[in-house]
Amino acid sequence: MAAIDFLNPAPLMWDFEHPPLASKLGQHYTLAYMTPAQCAASLLAGESDLGLIPIAALTPELAIVPGSTIASLDRVRSIQLIVRGDRPLDQVKTVAADTASRSSLAYTHVLFQKFLGTSPEFLARPANPIAMLEAAEAALLIGDPALLALETRSQIEQQLGPCQWFDLAHEWKTRTGLPWVAAVWAVRPEAIADPTRLIDDLDRSRTNGLAHIDDLVREWTPRIALPAETIRTYLTRNIHYELDAACLEALRLFRAYAAEIGVLPPLTRPRCL
Repeated sequence: MAAIDFLNPAPLMWDFEHPPLASKLGQHYTLAYMTPAQCAASLLAGESDLGLIPIAALTPELAIVPGSTIASLDRVRSIQLIVRGDRPLDQVKTVAADTASRSSLAYTHVLFQKFLGTSPEFLARPANPIAMLEAAEAALLIGDPALLALETRSQIEQQLGPCQWFDLAHEWKTRTGLPWVAAVWAVRPEAIADPTRLIDDLDRSRTNGLAHIDDLVREWTPRIALPAETIRTYLTRNIHYELDAACLEALRLFRAYAAEIGVLPPLTRPRCL
């Protein structure tokens, strides 16, 4: 089971990491923590049977496990496109990008190429907003570094001058009317003997995790330099955890757009377990 030790999947992992069910689930699942990209690689290589993977990494050989996702219904906060100065978004020529998430990078390409009709140059850079914006006109920050940048926005702009902050999920929602979807549980179907049990285990873990948000806030406050209320808001308002019909349609449309502009291979009909 390839998992991600980040803040946003924490509710999905509740039963696998906490009593009373962790020891029982440990008889059937072996947890391995890695980056999102490594989760996908491990699954595709046959090293893992189940993984929480970016939707950009889905292939026809993998099947989506129904029930859970990491998505957002509007503003996600943890994917920020920061533009230095007051230049319009369609005039940005260079983007320094944290490449930790293939999906977020692909969403950014869709924003520029599909929605704005431009093709800025992307420069791979470590997730340091000041250094990124000294090297390019815009910076793409993903995950915890994006949340931290929002918390220190005034300090960043004090050093660099005024910036524009674009929430990538909001930009997608504005243009499509659909949720922004980042990741799903995926499997190699031939490795799953009891799909119903797997779906039930993952659904129960998500439900129990969302019922223990206060506990998760207490756990994560020492681990990430964010106020407790910011973590609570992020887990309860910014992230959407149910893989519903709108999320599946958003996933399909995103992969169609990404294939149209040539940043991801086609995935005509995402496969579900």
